[in-house]
Amino acid sequence: MNKTQKSLVGAFAAGLLCVFGFAPFGVFVIPVLALAALFALWGRAESRSAAAWLGFSFGMGLFVAGIGWIYVALHDYGNMPMPLALFATLLFAAFLALFPALAGYAQARSGETRGARFPAANGMCLILVMPGAWVLAEWVRGTIFTGFPWLALGYAHSDSMLAGYAPLFGVYGVSLVAAVSAGLLAILLRERWNRQGQAALAILAVLWIGGALLRTVAWTQPHGEPFSVALVQGNIAQDIKFDEGVLVGTLETYRRLSLQNSARLTILPESALPLMRHQVPQALVEQLRDHARKNGGDILVGVFERNNSSYYNSVFTFGTADEQHYRKQHLVPFGEFIPLRSLLGGLINNILNIPMDDLARGDARQAPLDAAGQRVAANICYEDAFGEEIIRALPEATLLVNFTNDAWYGHSHAAEQHNQISQMRALETGRMMLRATNTGVTSIIGADGRVLQQLPQHLETALDGTAQGYEGITPYVRWGNAAVMLLIALMLACAWVRHKLPPSAPSDEKTSQSTRPANYASQVDGYPARGEGNIAPPPSRGRGWGEGE
Repeated sequence: MNKTQKSLVGAFAAGLLCVFGFAPFGVFVIPVLALAALFALWGRAESRSAAAWLGFSFGMGLFVAGIGWIYVALHDYGNMPMPLALFATLLFAAFLALFPALAGYAQARSGETRGARFPAANGMCLILVMPGAWVLAEWVRGTIFTGFPWLALGYAHSDSMLAGYAPLFGVYGVSLVAAVSAGLLAILLRERWNRQGQAALAILAVLWIGGALLRTVAWTQPHGEPFSVALVQGNIAQDIKFDEGVLVGTLETYRRLSLQNSARLTILPESALPLMRHQVPQALVEQLRDHARKNGGDILVGVFERNNSSYYNSVFTFGTADEQHYRKQHLVPFGEFIPLRSLLGGLINNILNIPMDDLARGDARQAPLDAAGQRVAANICYEDAFGEEIIRALPEATLLVNFTNDAWYGHSHAAEQHNQISQMRALETGRMMLRATNTGVTSIIGADGRVLQQLPQHLETALDGTAQGYEGITPYVRWGNAAVMLLIALMLACAWVRHKLPPSAPSDEKTSQSTRPANYASQVDGYPARGEGNIAPPPSRGRGWGEGE
């Protein structure tokens, strides 16, 4: 195995290990170490294409292990043949791996100017360029083609000290601090305990201690009094959910679990009643409504809706408030709609059995639901993975509620990862997040992002607890992702300006500027200019942040 192959294997292994930083494992330091290893490999890459391949290899390790549960949805419940489901899962992982590859290429490309290569192991590159390129690639991945922001680095820190940055800059801001930490670690491992290594350690400590201190800041204030909630987990297996033969049993399960509690706010999961709203038996609607009114509150129910010729994945309110609805607006590609249906519709329908795969989108901005004295920002399924969409309902909303059916992914770690994503939305908004799911994870998440209560998965029961509404706004609610994008732009601009400046002379340098050779800059950086051959650098007298090896 040659040096290049060893580097690619190392990058793949680092990406694979990175998964252990996310739920359900939660060892949040691992992704920082894994990214530090990738940055070190990028620092030794001999070309832009080599850096891109290293990023791709890291991404394949991360996504093959991290989103392998896609196979369960395609094969176990979508009835796709095993070879085809395996190929589709690997193809999707390869597509996602293109974004770390893009980051690798971009950070290498950004350092080339006037034919000379910007030292990739340069301190400025490690703490400014590489982290900036990484987070920009994450943001693009979470935006392009409707977006798939799963496993963004910041989610691994929903319970770490760095979570304190979430109310300021959102998940991508947390990703950025974690990525800068990785660059600082790479410098520390290279420099050890010299002046630059000590500076890297000091900055690293400031970043993490700063995050811990920010976690103590209360960005929002309680609204009203605490109130009782019941989150119903029906545990209806996905392979029978739309089976007409078990429909009566499904309706009875949710009726029984809803009526046996005295909570002011009862929440049923996504498509809990697998019918159109007009098909739900009126007797059941009246029972749920009367029970909610007796408790002085409301019941929120996931159910489909038909409006003229359009079908929606919706949530309806029954109880003291007038009946309202929320329509899901961020649909799952190939699950709730088929892109380029005229070209791909026939093919997809022949190989994949997905019910309700032709839904319409709800409006991008919908008013919060009035329920149990709260203003509820509803989000369905993986809509909670998009922070800038969640904050559209703020500051009016006092409570976040996620309605989910992760039964599609069986006993994989998809549900725990999804719950971790919801934790980040609570952090960003300073609101509690209530999660009602079909098979789990059903949980109550505090406004500080900590899981307060949680049900075991794959159990038919209800989670009884207490919730609190909140009012006010966090900086992230005000700025969205614009703040972290501006910060990244400033970081890259700073690195570019530093790159353009001539290297500073050592304090005991007696040679005047006018007597330095033309290739002096490339020599002190340790990288000869193209066409000059192998020029040995002068003896080291200590490096600054902007100088190479």
